[in-house]
Amino acid sequence: MKDNLREQRDGRSVPLVTLDKAGLAAWRETQSDAVRRWLEAVAFEARPATHCLVPGPDGSLAAVLVGAAEKPGPWELSDLPGVLPAGDYHLDGDPAPARREALGLGWALGCYRYDEYRDEETRATKRPRAVLALDDAQATEAVREMSAAVCLVRDLINTPTEALPPAQLAATCEELAARFGASCAVTSGDDLLRTNFPAVHAVGRAAAQAPCLIDLQWGDPSHPRVAIVGKGVCFDSGGLDIKPASGMRLMKKDMGGGAHAIALAQLVMTRKLPVRLHLVVPAVENAISGNAYRPGDVIRTRKGITAEIDNTDAEGRVILSDALAYASESAPQLMVDFATLTGAARVAVGTELPAMFCNDDALAQGILEQGLTCDDPVWRLPLHAPYRAFIESKVADIQNAGSVPYGGAITAALFLERFVGESIPWAHFDIMGWNIRARPGRPEGGEAMGLRAVYAHLAERFR
Repeated sequence: MKDNLREQRDGRSVPLVTLDKAGLAAWRETQSDAVRRWLEAVAFEARPATHCLVPGPDGSLAAVLVGAAEKPGPWELSDLPGVLPAGDYHLDGDPAPARREALGLGWALGCYRYDEYRDEETRATKRPRAVLALDDAQATEAVREMSAAVCLVRDLINTPTEALPPAQLAATCEELAARFGASCAVTSGDDLLRTNFPAVHAVGRAAAQAPCLIDLQWGDPSHPRVAIVGKGVCFDSGGLDIKPASGMRLMKKDMGGGAHAIALAQLVMTRKLPVRLHLVVPAVENAISGNAYRPGDVIRTRKGITAEIDNTDAEGRVILSDALAYASESAPQLMVDFATLTGAARVAVGTELPAMFCNDDALAQGILEQGLTCDDPVWRLPLHAPYRAFIESKVADIQNAGSVPYGGAITAALFLERFVGESIPWAHFDIMGWNIRARPGRPEGGEAMGLRAVYAHLAERFR
């Protein structure tokens, strides 16, 4: 992605001046009569999400006034790359490093366009041409690393399944491993049975392309072990419990959890966190054919727990059962998973707020606090133990869907908890992975949710 950032300004750079209403009044007093008359003519009031081009005496652009957000954050400048005239810009004054970085990130993400399938002429006309100089090499590098991770999530989710089936998702991880000197093993097809990933195999066996388990490891083995797991359902038809057309339309995004896990792994490796990273992504397509898994089937999982299939459309937790059990075998000091898992979580907290379940209060609080600091909020929901009764099976150890139509995000999380190793701090994120509306810096389409909050916690915890 072209981020339209520059480390240092040149002599022609135009300042971006962020002002609230009081600040605008004070700024006006320092300006010429011509500028004051201009502000009156355009009726600029410094409301949030507004801006004003200020001409100089020779008619050139002298400044851009930006209405300050009610709460400072990364999105104040995000709409500007696509609407400002071509040219170079810089932040007025000397913002604190954290604010400089936040505004730079918002600018970079405001440049994002998913245009892989558009012709070059259309791409060229829609690309932002305004460039922001952060006047700080370290901040520019940090912004580029974070925006690259966010945009990797967006690109992977936005890519149609025909171009990103399980094998291609695995290839993405192999390329990532090669770039950072990590190991990456991919187990596919019937080899999943031979290596004891029966749940992944059962869900994915009906698809034309074989299911696989992606296993990437990086870092010094003596460092604390961190496991990152992501649901990689590259397309979800619902299986034999088939979704209606309206429910299937966006199911290319059902690998969004895997996209988050891969991008978080990229950030960890890019910034060389002192951890032993273990990335696990089970990648499948939940398809329909003569050998599709069925409601009523009982699957023996990697951990030896038997799972009765109540609904084939609750497939994400089934493949994650093997992945979480496998990641737990190395006794990580911390484990997180991301999954586009339940509609119930969206009913509970909406589409823009990830639901977090966590078995460790310190881990949960650390992520919550970092989410607020970096404007990437998450919301904790309870692992309410009495609801385990709703996933009890009459013929197996557990069933993959709740027996009541309530608390579906909780029962899904409780299902996953059965496969997490004892005493391992674990956080599970039930995410939408998709913006259903466009906002500055956050276009409609694939989106990273909770990624920055989790990374910030890891960076704070493992220095």
